[in-house]
Amino acid sequence: MWNIVTAVGIVITVATIIPVFLQMRNHPKGLHILFFTEMWERFSYYGMRGILLAYMTQHFLFGDQQGQGQYGAYTSLVYLMPLLGGFLADKYLGTRKAIAFGALLLVAGHLSMAIEQPPAQQTLTYQGATYEFAAEGRQDQRRTWIVVDGQRYEYGPSSAGGLAIKGLPADAALPSELAPNSFTLGVTGQDPLYVSIFYLALSLIIMGVGFLKPNISTIVGQLYPQGDPRRDSGFTLYYYGINLGAFWASVLCAGLGATVGWWAGFGLAGIGMAFGWIVFMRKRLLFFLPGPKQLPDGVGEPPKPEELKKSFIGPINREWLIYLLAILGVGGVWLLVQREPVVNTALSVASVGIVGYFIYYMIRNCTWVESQRIILALVLVAASTVFFTLFELAGSALNQFAERTTQMPSNGFFTITSGQTQSFNAGFILIFAPIFAAMWAYLEKRKRDPGDPAKFALGLIQVGAGFLVLVWGANFADENARVPLIFLVLLYLLHTTGELFLSPVGLSAMTKLAPAAVVSTMMATWFLASSAAQALQAQISKLTAAQTIGGQVLDPHAALATYVQVFQQIGWGAIVIGVLLGVASPFLNKLAHPHAEAKAAAVQAE
Repeated sequence: MWNIVTAVGIVITVATIIPVFLQMRNHPKGLHILFFTEMWERFSYYGMRGILLAYMTQHFLFGDQQGQGQYGAYTSLVYLMPLLGGFLADKYLGTRKAIAFGALLLVAGHLSMAIEQPPAQQTLTYQGATYEFAAEGRQDQRRTWIVVDGQRYEYGPSSAGGLAIKGLPADAALPSELAPNSFTLGVTGQDPLYVSIFYLALSLIIMGVGFLKPNISTIVGQLYPQGDPRRDSGFTLYYYGINLGAFWASVLCAGLGATVGWWAGFGLAGIGMAFGWIVFMRKRLLFFLPGPKQLPDGVGEPPKPEELKKSFIGPINREWLIYLLAILGVGGVWLLVQREPVVNTALSVASVGIVGYFIYYMIRNCTWVESQRIILALVLVAASTVFFTLFELAGSALNQFAERTTQMPSNGFFTITSGQTQSFNAGFILIFAPIFAAMWAYLEKRKRDPGDPAKFALGLIQVGAGFLVLVWGANFADENARVPLIFLVLLYLLHTTGELFLSPVGLSAMTKLAPAAVVSTMMATWFLASSAAQALQAQISKLTAAQTIGGQVLDPHAALATYVQVFQQIGWGAIVIGVLLGVASPFLNKLAHPHAEAKAAAVQAE
């Protein structure tokens, strides 16, 4: 596990965490608690996400189309479920209770992922005879062979589009070249019990994120009064915590997954989430240890505590009824996560429904200024959908790009696994988040902040440019169709700076643009955009699908050509949309009415 990524990570963490803590001293009490809770939650999520697609395609031997679709269904539901969690927190539970309950579900889900069956087996049938494939290694270290008469042989694509077996004796029962339609591939060993446990683990994680994710971001916003110039800076510091967890998850969980076993990577993610729950609940669990004050009094409490404790059915009060229904709902999610088309339909219905809800809310409850702010928030949500559609290819198409068509160092200390490339984005966040936090505070103090729409526009341009860097890098691919790692590093650098222009700013914008009564619902809508982005990225990722045998791509050159074609199209598309949003940003800035409260107070004082 000790390699170049680990060493660099220690240096980056030590160098950046000190200024982060120094800046945090100027922010409201309670930010540190949310910082560490979310850090461990993201450790669990990204630790699992970084190896999930490789696990499906290499361990269960799902094909690319199935694996990418399953990954999209899972991540879509992860970001769709906060609509429910945000609503229940706003209406009944309050954010504190919702976070604590969601964390427990996440612990159960991640630890369930560590329950692992023996790997599935790839087979080839030719003229009634069946041959097995042998496999060793995980992620980019995966190597497979076809076994003929007890001997292992390498294989690749034939010139006719079939399968060519290298070094096969002339008298072997299987010919050295198989025509495209002369053989069939199959999979054995997919135990239905373990597949069901796998889907149950995903379902527990989905429900847990639904209760935790929108509400912890909402509490961060509640720490700052309306108009507080520290808000954007505070969210950027909080975002540092998210990525501190994501970085070390990608390094440690992916590293363990490759070198020890899938179960070790997933199990470590579960342990990380357990630490997150302890941090949030530590006054009760570690009451004998002195520590700083937790969250300020009144922040995150249920809106009507007395109603929550009233008996609903016999000894079961409303709070416990919500918990029981959520646990039962895991069964419904279990059915849903296995059906990508149904997930996409549900997502479309939810998107239409939430827009309709805000239109109704604006008509019934909002002033003109509040309505314009909600409209701006929804415009930003739409822009974020485009950004995250491309950005979230990191866990699918870009993860497989690293695994299949990138030159990965494998020389002792300088070894990097494909899963560990997922740490590049988070590592750059650790470096640049404190700088961006200070920059936003500096610009705000001098009244030179460009406004949220302009920041979003710059984010979109950078995420598109990142893909064009990989298109350029394909010109330097080696004879095995592998692109130098530096081009993937540059992509993640551009994606990171684009993310810092958009994501923490967007989280802050949702809390300051939405009226207090619907702030959790607006935050959930932000995550709904991420859910839509996950569904869309799955469709884009499917365009990059390659033929695999035994979890290893058959023709790397064809795979690289496909990546270049897709990445070029989406790269230029994002840049065009970003330019258009930038042109419209002066008009959109007026919808925020940043000085409306100050003007109203001045009029009232007169």
